[in-house]
Amino acid sequence: MAEFLELEAQDGVRMPWNVFPGTKQEATACVVPPAAIYTPLKPLDSSSGAEAPLLPYAPLRCRICRSVLNPFAIVDYATKIWICPFCYQRNHFPHHYASLSEDSLPAELFRQYTTIEYQSAAEGSGAVLPPVYLFVVDTCMIEEEVGYLKSALAQAVELLPERSLVGFITFGTYVQVHELGFGHITKTYVFKGTKEVTKEQILEQMGFFSRKTRPLTGVIAGARDGLSAESIARFLVPASECEFVLNSVLEELQKDPWPVPTNERPSRCTSAALSLAASLLGICVPGSGARIMAFLGGPSTEGLGAIVSKILSEPIRSHKDLDKGSTPFYSKAVKFYEGLSKQLVHQGHVLDLFACALDQVGVAELKVAVERTGGIVVLAESFGHSVFKDSFRRVFQSSDFDLGLSFNGVFEVSCSKDVKVQGIIGPCASLEKKGPLCSETVVGQGNTSAWKMCGLDKKTSLCIFFDIAKKDGADAVGQPTSNQFYFQFLTYYQHTDGQMRLRVTTLSRRWVAGPGCLQDLSSGFDQETAAVVMARLVSFNMETEAEFDAIRWLDRSLIRLCSRFGDYQKDNPSSFSFSPRLSIFPQFMFHLRRSQFVQVFNNSPDETAYFRMMMNRENVADSVVMIQPSLVSYSFNSGPEPALLDVAAIAADRILLLDSYFTVVIFHGSTIAQWRNFGYQNQPEHQVFAQLLRAPREEAEGIIKERFPVPRLVICDQYGSQARFLLAKLNPSVTYNSDNPPAPGGDVIFTDDVSFQVFMDHLQRLSVQ
Repeated sequence: MAEFLELEAQDGVRMPWNVFPGTKQEATACVVPPAAIYTPLKPLDSSSGAEAPLLPYAPLRCRICRSVLNPFAIVDYATKIWICPFCYQRNHFPHHYASLSEDSLPAELFRQYTTIEYQSAAEGSGAVLPPVYLFVVDTCMIEEEVGYLKSALAQAVELLPERSLVGFITFGTYVQVHELGFGHITKTYVFKGTKEVTKEQILEQMGFFSRKTRPLTGVIAGARDGLSAESIARFLVPASECEFVLNSVLEELQKDPWPVPTNERPSRCTSAALSLAASLLGICVPGSGARIMAFLGGPSTEGLGAIVSKILSEPIRSHKDLDKGSTPFYSKAVKFYEGLSKQLVHQGHVLDLFACALDQVGVAELKVAVERTGGIVVLAESFGHSVFKDSFRRVFQSSDFDLGLSFNGVFEVSCSKDVKVQGIIGPCASLEKKGPLCSETVVGQGNTSAWKMCGLDKKTSLCIFFDIAKKDGADAVGQPTSNQFYFQFLTYYQHTDGQMRLRVTTLSRRWVAGPGCLQDLSSGFDQETAAVVMARLVSFNMETEAEFDAIRWLDRSLIRLCSRFGDYQKDNPSSFSFSPRLSIFPQFMFHLRRSQFVQVFNNSPDETAYFRMMMNRENVADSVVMIQPSLVSYSFNSGPEPALLDVAAIAADRILLLDSYFTVVIFHGSTIAQWRNFGYQNQPEHQVFAQLLRAPREEAEGIIKERFPVPRLVICDQYGSQARFLLAKLNPSVTYNSDNPPAPGGDVIFTDDVSFQVFMDHLQRLSVQ
């Protein structure tokens, strides 16, 4: 797959089919849909090894289709005309391209610069917008949790970029907006948690016009529309000035003082606090890069976003309740957060979620607002847990692994005329820009060729689904004969330095059709990307279709793919073989069927929503680890080496390191665990053993250092209770009822799941029919 990784390094794009099926019928028969997983802000190297250039002028665009000048344009140097590869329109070069010749090309025509960035002088000279962080803090928690959160927030205050603006809201039974700009004494505005507050009421009650007459007409939003800078500065204060005030607010921060009966949950008005935060940002900084950072320590019990009643004996909704439709709060809460997501997308603001509790807090309901605004989400058991503390620190830390948080993005797609866009599954919201590019079939955020990305970072990845509009045979009269076609992805965004930029990626692919096309199609098949596309699609279908049977859909898809691309004699399973290009794909599908994206048993709706949100925003390499974890074996006989994700990998004298993205497990075989308990590693003559124990630990720390959110580290021993974190991910080739006994020092899995071998036997038998 080296060539696919090179393409990704150059353009941030991976596709399941790098050669496209030439007609609609061919595309349907290919089972895995034509798609692209694109990481708009991926740090890039061009094929020459140089960083993709940043051009200090505005892009040159086609008069008809508005696509940007790119290396695939045909240029007539004599007449200074370029022909757009998308719509074949002839365009004149403006006068500042007068020196253009074959020996003097502008950067955007260089063959290797298929991805390029612009920061035009007009935009570059404009005012640099400071990022805004509005902390929304839950106080309905035990004192210990409040203490952990206070120390994490105090650390964050020191790390905030100096030119950023900061606001602070706390909530419990009531919502309190803290006026940080009034430094002499702490001053707060209190709102009832059971009532929805309108923008008008906020303007009125928070005294936005106490010193200035209010304009009689027009929408009031931001300094442009009649709000004085002083009234905005009362609630959003520059980080360089607010450290003292914020620290004094944090010192005084306490558990919500309202008494809670022993048989009830606390009154927690999450939805009122988030709605107020969104409206406050909409009034003060509309259209500017801003993030609401919500810290939740329990379920919402008040207002339209409540997920459970206050009566403690009533349990929080489970997957079973959602399936049966016996959840009185769920649909009302989802509807509320859909409305909030529309408001935030319209304002260009992001909702980030830090949910830390042993119980559910409502991530499943909040998912729509977090995902459509491109927010980050961290799920942990406590605000004192390293998963939360280290992840939260990483948001503001500038290091080699900084997230590169950017704001206010707009993503657009252009394609050649025989390709249409079905939609996107990923962290974005439709801008409803309908046109000839839109397919009638809709997947995810569809019916548009432009999407809003309020928040995006270096790893945010979109999965774009395409429709082949070419007809077969007799209908193909008048179709162009060229087998090349083109895509262009445009991403406008506010860079971390505050400047607006435009990144343009232009790609070329080719069609194949007819009887001999299977060889070409399979030679361009990227099985890792195909697995991720299928995982996003199956997760999306499970959430949107009521009676969707995920396992059956995956199995049928795989059987159709195998019978189309496999090599076999009819009705002879033993003759079945697959080209190396497709040979790992069934393995990915086997692990996907058993993964937390498809199997919701043993996970709460919050956990399932969290796993799917992470899958929908991560790049191919990380998503593959979520689907099929990586396993590395450490032993005395050899260096660290990859091991099969199988129970047979367990041995008494081995250490295994499992990376399943959300959890990193270091698993000691029984003999190794015994020696460690005897303390052999501390004796000078057993330095080799000490090194063996250290090696997986160092590797795990390396994984943890570069990943966001920070994964949970589990260190366990064979036969110990936490060994379940490893056993749940392994192929059950040896179970309690299988004929073959485990190897000496090995292990068995107590499950009725089929093993990979049984799965493959069934697959081959059904494919050759």
